[in-house]
Amino acid sequence: MKYIKVIPCLDIREGRVVKGIKFVNLRDARDPVEAAQAYCREGADELVFLDIFATVENRGTRLEWVKKVCDVVTVPFAVGGGIKSLDDMRELFDIGVDKASINTAAVENPNLIKEATKKFGKRRIVVAIDGRKNPKGSKGPRLEVVIKSGTEGTGLDIVKWAKKVEKLGAGEILLTSKDADGTKQGYDLEMTAAVAEAVSIPVTASGGAGTLEHLYEAVVVGKASAVLCASVFHFGEITIPQAKQYLHEKGISVKI
Repeated sequence: MKYIKVIPCLDIREGRVVKGIKFVNLRDARDPVEAAQAYCREGADELVFLDIFATVENRGTRLEWVKKVCDVVTVPFAVGGGIKSLDDMRELFDIGVDKASINTAAVENPNLIKEATKKFGKRRIVVAIDGRKNPKGSKGPRLEVVIKSGTEGTGLDIVKWAKKVEKLGAGEILLTSKDADGTKQGYDLEMTAAVAEAVSIPVTASGGAGTLEHLYEAVVVGKASAVLCASVFHFGEITIPQAKQYLHEKGISVKI
C-alpha cells in the first residue's frame, strides 16, 4: 500500500522561515529549528527546506542554515535552493540531507539530472518545477515552467518538461503553482493532474493549501502522491495530525 505523504515546507530567508503570496510579500513565520522539531514530533512524513533566495542572489545553499535543521530532523529531509552541481549535492548529503531538490539548475542544464541520479541514485534527486498559468492568446504555453524563484519565464510547457525530467532519471517531482502559492485558495488541480497523469514518478502538490478539503482534492482530483503545506502549518491553522486524520477519514491511506 502506498501512503500519501504530508510534508511541511520551510521557505528560508536570512535564516528564518518566511511565507508570502505568489512568491512575494514575505513575512516572518518562525524559527526553522523549532519548526522542524515540532513538525517531526507531530508526524510529518518528510520535511522540505528551500533556501528561496539562493538562486536569485546567485549563491549556493547556506549550509550553516541547513546543518542546524539537519541536526534535529527525524524524518527524510530534502533541501533545495542554490544547488548547481554534483559537488553542491555531495556537500548536502555529507551533512545528513536525504534528498537534493534542483529547479533552475535543472532547466539550465538538464543533463545535471542524469548525472546526479547516476552518481547518487534516483531516490535522492528531486526536480522542483515551479509553474504559472498563462492567459489564452499568450505566446507562451498555457502551463509554463518558471525559474529563479518565479521571476523568469522559460517558454517550457510543464507537462513536456515533467516527462523529460522523468526520462532523465529524477526520482520525484515537487510541483508548485506560483499563481496559487500562499493564496490558501487551493492547489492548482489542473496543473497537478496534468503532471501527475503524464509521469509515473511521485508528484508532490505545492502552493495554495488553505483547508483540509484542499489536501483531499490534491490527492483525488490532482492525483498527487504527497501534499506540501507551509502557511497553514506555520501559523497553526491546520496541524499535521488534523490533516492526516481528515485524509484517513476520507479513505486516503496515510501514516497515522
